[in-house]
Amino acid sequence: MKIKLYFRLCRVFFHLVTGLSACAFVFPWASHRLRDRVTQSWSRRLVGICGVTVTPSTGVPALAHAMVVANHVSWLDIFVINALYPCRFVAKSEIREWPVLGWLADKGGTVFLARGNRRDLRQIFKGLVLKLEQGERVAFFPEGTTAPQGTLLPFHANLFEAAVDAKVMVQPYAVSYVDASGAPHPSIEFIGEMTFADSMVAILSGPPVTARLICLEAMDGAGAHRRDLCAAAQVAVGAALGQQAV
Repeated sequence: MKIKLYFRLCRVFFHLVTGLSACAFVFPWASHRLRDRVTQSWSRRLVGICGVTVTPSTGVPALAHAMVVANHVSWLDIFVINALYPCRFVAKSEIREWPVLGWLADKGGTVFLARGNRRDLRQIFKGLVLKLEQGERVAFFPEGTTAPQGTLLPFHANLFEAAVDAKVMVQPYAVSYVDASGAPHPSIEFIGEMTFADSMVAILSGPPVTARLICLEAMDGAGAHRRDLCAAAQVAVGAALGQQAV
């Protein structure tokens, strides 16, 4: 078992090196479309190395231009979504401190949000509106932190205002991880005092994971109120996962 774990850790390490190379030598001059292709390909390989199979999304078609909101289970969420539909992500600032992956997320266009920093929020909000107006797909996790599978934390409404100002659609995604029997996968939990390294080891040493993504009906942000969009997105994601907010 340990040999298998060490082998998979080595594969992750060398794959991270390829990501560093892409960020250094490709992303500075790449077009938006090329960045998306590289991000998608790299994310697919990363989750594959981690023993995660990403099934084709279900539900409605994913919009190419929208604000995407999803429930938050694991650090894997970003890469699972990017493996299917590359996005510009907004994530909590703690992710920037993760070894290597934090740097890659930063260079890959992730926007980091410090909790309780109103000035930071205003600047990020302006950047989100600009990216949405430029036709990009922008994503964030309105729970604000990861939650155990089977639990949906209350959604926060602040960043939904960017979709209102940019007059774009808001599309909720529901993300889940299951084992071979279809039950919630035990190795995915990323909560409490668990570190990124702890989570990585648990996933690499655990049984295979199947990641599922459901694309839900989009809502028009033009003329809407951020709280209404937030509430509707939470209900939609909860219904898709068979969960209710705590």
